[in-house]
Amino acid sequence: MSDVSIVLCGEAGQGIQTVEQLLSRIVHKQGLYVFTTKEYMSRVRGGSNSTQIRISINPVKAYVDKIDILVPLSKNAISHLQKKITKETLIIGEKTYIECINGSNTFEVNFNQIARSIGDSVFTNVIAVGLLSSLCNNIKIENVKLEINHFFSNKKNDIIQKNREAAEKGYALGKELKKKGIRFFDITKEKNNEKSILINGTQAIGLGAIAGGCNFISSYPMSPSTGVLNFLSKYADDFEILVEQAEDEISAINMVLGAWYAGARAMVTTSGGGYALMIEGISLAGMIESPVVIHVAQRPGPATGLPTRTEQADLEHILYSGHGEFPRIIFAPGTLEDAFYLTQKAFNLADKYQIPVFVLSDQYFVDSYYQTEIPKIDKIQNKRYFIRTKKDYKRYHLSDNGISPRGIPEFGQGLVCVDSDEHNEEGCITEDMGTRTRMVDNRLRKQFEIEKETIFPDFVGHEDYKYLVIGWGSTYHILREALKRINNHDIGFLHFKQIYPVHRNIEDYLKKAEKTIIVENNATSQFAKLIKQYTGYSIQHHVLQYNGLPFSVEAVESKIRNII
Repeated sequence: MSDVSIVLCGEAGQGIQTVEQLLSRIVHKQGLYVFTTKEYMSRVRGGSNSTQIRISINPVKAYVDKIDILVPLSKNAISHLQKKITKETLIIGEKTYIECINGSNTFEVNFNQIARSIGDSVFTNVIAVGLLSSLCNNIKIENVKLEINHFFSNKKNDIIQKNREAAEKGYALGKELKKKGIRFFDITKEKNNEKSILINGTQAIGLGAIAGGCNFISSYPMSPSTGVLNFLSKYADDFEILVEQAEDEISAINMVLGAWYAGARAMVTTSGGGYALMIEGISLAGMIESPVVIHVAQRPGPATGLPTRTEQADLEHILYSGHGEFPRIIFAPGTLEDAFYLTQKAFNLADKYQIPVFVLSDQYFVDSYYQTEIPKIDKIQNKRYFIRTKKDYKRYHLSDNGISPRGIPEFGQGLVCVDSDEHNEEGCITEDMGTRTRMVDNRLRKQFEIEKETIFPDFVGHEDYKYLVIGWGSTYHILREALKRINNHDIGFLHFKQIYPVHRNIEDYLKKAEKTIIVENNATSQFAKLIKQYTGYSIQHHVLQYNGLPFSVEAVESKIRNII
C-alpha cells in the first residue's frame, strides 16, 4: 500500500496533537510524505476530536474520508467516525472502545494499562506513536526515540525517559500485532525530501509576515487565527518584532494603524467575529490612507457559530466591510507556498498603495501540515514607500495615480497630519464639497493601479477543455487530487489565489467551457456572485458544503463526476 490514512480519535486533553506532531516528524525524516489535519470540538476537555495522518510514497496534501487504521482513544470515538469506517478499516484500541465493532479487523490493545505501568495514563498517546511507527516499514525504534528526545527536550530527563519507554512498549506491541496477522504497511521510499520543510498554514503565514518585514503585531486571541500571533511571539526576539496581545479587537486594529503611522510594518490576525469589531478601524484606514495587513482565518458563523470548524463564508464580510468607498486587496492562498509569498507580498502592496490588504485563510488551511519547498529567499524583495518630508509637505497631495506621498513623523521637516474626517491636501478637516469630491476621486484612482498588479488564477489541465472547475483558497489541493482521480482530459481547473480585485481576463476561460463548476465551502456561493459582478457570467453548477468540515477528495470527485 503506497498511501495510508491513519486516524486517531479521542477526547480533548488526551494528547492527540502530540501523536500528530511526533508521527508526522518521524515520517518526514524517513523520506516519506505526510499530510495531517484535525477536527476538534470547542472545549478544553472531553468531546470527540480526531486527527488524520496520511503517509505516502508520493506527495499528499489533501483531506480524504478513507480510514485505513483507526486508533480510538475514547468510548465515543467509534460512533463519532462511524460513517467513515469500512470493512477494510483496521481498528486498534481498548476492548471497551472497540467491542461495538464486529469483525476480524479489530485488535485489542490495553493502552491505558500499559501507560499506567509506566507511571501515568498520560503516556497513552506516545504508546500509540510507537505502535503506529512499527506498522510502517522503514521506521526503526531508534528514529522514534531520537524524535522523542527532540520533541520533549524542554522536559526533565525523567519525563523524556518515560516517553521513550512508552514508545518502546508501543513499538513492541506493533510487532506482536504483526504476528497475529495485522496488515503490514510497506511504504518504503528512498529519502528525497531533504529540501522540503514540514509546516502548517499558520507557520507559512507567520514566516511570510517575517519575510515581509513585519515588526509589529497586535491581536486579540480568537481561534483559529491565534496561532499566527503565537508563532510571531515565539520568534519576536530573533526578528525584532513587537508583539502585543490587546485587550480587545478594536484596540488591536488601532494599535496596528498607529504602528504604520510611526513607520512600522504591522499586521493583525483574527477570525470573522473578531474582524467584525475591527471594521471601524478598517474604514479609518481607508480614510487616512494607512497601510494595514489583516489575516482573517475563517470559521463558520454567524455569531460564535462553530468556533473550531472551517468554512469559506467570510468573503463578502471582508469585501464589503467598512463604511464609505475605498480600495482593498484580498488574497486567499491555496498552498503553503502561496501563504508564504502572498503574505510577504501583502506588506509591500499595503505600503505601496496605502490600503488594507487581507490574507484570507480558514481553519482547515491553518491547521493542516504537509511538506513544502524551502522558500527561496532570493525571490524576496521588500521596498519601503514612505518619504523624507520637506517643509511644504502635503500628506494627501493629489496625484495622477491616486497615491499620495506618505511621510512618517520625525523623518524630514514636514508635518504629517492625518484625520478621520474628510480633509484637504494638508490633512486638515474640511467640509468643502469640491474638496470632498477631489479627495474621493484621488483615493479611488488607486484601484486602476491595483488592478494592473492583480494575480491571474492558476490554470491546470488541457487548454481544449469542455468543463471548467473553479476554486479559491484552501480547496486547491483537494480539487487537484479529485481531478487527478477523475483523469478526464476534458476538464480544466482555474484556481484563484487573489479573489479581489478579480482578474478581468478570466471571461474568455468562462465562455469557452460547455459547463462551469465552482466549489466553495459556503452556502451561497459567494465567489460565484463576485465573478458574475465582474464578468456578467453566471457559473452553472455549484458544489457547496457548509457543515463545518472541509471537502474530502472523495466527495468532490463524486459530485464533479455526477455533473459532467
